[in-house]
Amino acid sequence: MRLPLSEHGYGAHGSVLPPLDQTLLDDADIDRAVRLGLYRTMQEARMFEKRAYDLFMRQLVKGTSHLSLGMEAIAAGFGAAMRSDDYTFATYRGHAHTLARGVPMTPVLAELLGRANGLMGGKGGSMHLTSVEHGMMGSYAIIGAHMTIANGAAWSAQYRGSGQVAVCFFGDGTTNIGAFHEALNYAAVFKLPVVFVCENNLYMEYTAIADVTAVPHPAADRAAAYGLEAILVDGNDADAVYLTASAAIERARAGEGPSLVEALTYRHGGHSRADPGKYRPDGEVEAWKAYDPISLYADRLKRLGVDQSELDSIDETVRAAVEVATDEAIAGEIPSPDSAFTDVWADGGWSWRN
Repeated sequence: MRLPLSEHGYGAHGSVLPPLDQTLLDDADIDRAVRLGLYRTMQEARMFEKRAYDLFMRQLVKGTSHLSLGMEAIAAGFGAAMRSDDYTFATYRGHAHTLARGVPMTPVLAELLGRANGLMGGKGGSMHLTSVEHGMMGSYAIIGAHMTIANGAAWSAQYRGSGQVAVCFFGDGTTNIGAFHEALNYAAVFKLPVVFVCENNLYMEYTAIADVTAVPHPAADRAAAYGLEAILVDGNDADAVYLTASAAIERARAGEGPSLVEALTYRHGGHSRADPGKYRPDGEVEAWKAYDPISLYADRLKRLGVDQSELDSIDETVRAAVEVATDEAIAGEIPSPDSAFTDVWADGGWSWRN
C-alpha cells in the first residue's frame, strides 16, 4: 500500500498519525493463512519483548536491549513477504526481525541472558543477533553501517544470479548519516536487489527526527535524489506493510533495482531499557497505543470472519512458547571462559595467522 505523502504528515514534534479507515484493506488479495501468520508473528514479537523486559527487571538480561513494542507490523509484514533464502539486516532493535525470519525463541532469549545455549553462545547479546541459517545476517549497533553491508550481499546475489534479495531495516535517525546516502546512491547506480526500510518511529534516541531534519519525511522525501519512488506506508498496518514489501521485493528480484520504504510507526517505550521516554509530549504515547498494530489487525481479522476463539488459540500457543523459551533459556549454562577464544576467525579459532 503506497500512501500519498500528504496523507501522513507529522508536526514539529512528531504528532500522531491522522485516523485512517481501517476497512480500506479488508478486501486486499491476501490469503487467510498469510493473515493469520501475520497475526501470530506480531504476537510472538509482542509477547517475547514483554518477557525480555520482565527478565531485564529481574537482572537476568545482560547488558542493555532495545525493544520494538508497537512496531511489530513492520517485521511481520516483511518477514512474510521474504523468501527463505533472502537476507535480513537489522539494527540493534532486531529481536522482532530475528523471530520473523523463523529463528526459534529459546536461542534468542538465551542470547539475551548470555547463556551458552544462546544464538551466538551468549557472546553477542541483544544487540548482535545473527542466524545465517535463517537469513538473519546480523543486528548492527553502528548506525547506518549495515546499509553498505546489505549492498554487498545484494551485489553477491546479483553476481550469482541467485534471485535473492537483501532487506535492510534502519531507524529514522540513520537518514541523516552519510552511509545512508552513500548506500542508496550505490544501490541505485548498480540496480542492486536490495530494499531499504526506514522504521520511522518519530524519534532518534531522545530527539524528535522532525526537529533535526529539513524534510517532513526523512526517507521518502529523499528517494527522488537517487531516482527512486517515494514510498510511505502505515507501519502499524500489517497488511499495508506486507503488500508494500511484496511489491518492493519482487521488483528487486526481477532485476529492477532497489526501493526505499518509509514505514511510519511508534515505539511504546523509550529508546532502550534505561530510557523512560519522558521527552515525549503529554498524550502522544497514549494516542499511539490506541493505534496499536495488533489490536487493529485483530479487529480486521474479526471483520473478515475469523472467530475470536481462533485468535485466542493463537495467543495461547504463543504464550506457551514464550514460557518454554523462558524456562529453557534460564536453564542454559553460563558460557565457559574458554569460549571467548572461539569463533574469532573464520576457522573457529583465535590464534593470529600471518
